[in-house]
Amino acid sequence: MLFEDDHLAVIHKPAGILVSGNSFKTITNALVRNIKRSTLPDATKPQPVHRLDFETTGVLLVGKTSSSIRALNKLFEDKDIKKTYYATTIGEIDSEGEITTNIDGKASKSNYTLCKTVLSKRFGTLNLVRLEPQTGRRHQLRKHLSHIGHPILGDKVYGVEPLILNGKGLYLHAYSLQFTHPFTHEQLFLKEELPERFKKIFDSLSSVLE
Repeated sequence: MLFEDDHLAVIHKPAGILVSGNSFKTITNALVRNIKRSTLPDATKPQPVHRLDFETTGVLLVGKTSSSIRALNKLFEDKDIKKTYYATTIGEIDSEGEITTNIDGKASKSNYTLCKTVLSKRFGTLNLVRLEPQTGRRHQLRKHLSHIGHPILGDKVYGVEPLILNGKGLYLHAYSLQFTHPFTHEQLFLKEELPERFKKIFDSLSSVLE
């Protein structure tokens, strides 16, 4: 739990669990047992208001009341929630860039900034990149980075043979959410540090994270 009040919560999503779906083992099903029920009149079953991929780790925003779920969805629709991700990508990449490749026929946009680079015997170059998606298409960051020739390490769907890393997970982490609380009007900046597998590749990360 990174933040919780009567309106909403921000939690850590581990890798290997669906946010929602037909499976019993989902974040949505687990919330009832792990989040305090709101004391407000319109309290409802807590619901994630956005999604993270099955293998993606990081911060997930949850509404705890009917009015909060509506308000948070509106913030996402109006692009008033800033999302920041970090990923490990393969191959020499420009210091920054904007990717606007359409996804499923819809306009999409992601901005990236190169934070750190290390040499790799197997992959040549590995990069730590900061990602700021401006739209929310399915698998957007994974598709965008693959499209420009720099797939995310561990991506078995959009990676390129023989550079697919097996058994280590997807190196994509939802690092932070920044937004104005729709009811208290508090400025919230909630983040979760990178998983250990990132730190094993890149040393001294504190100086490059935002």
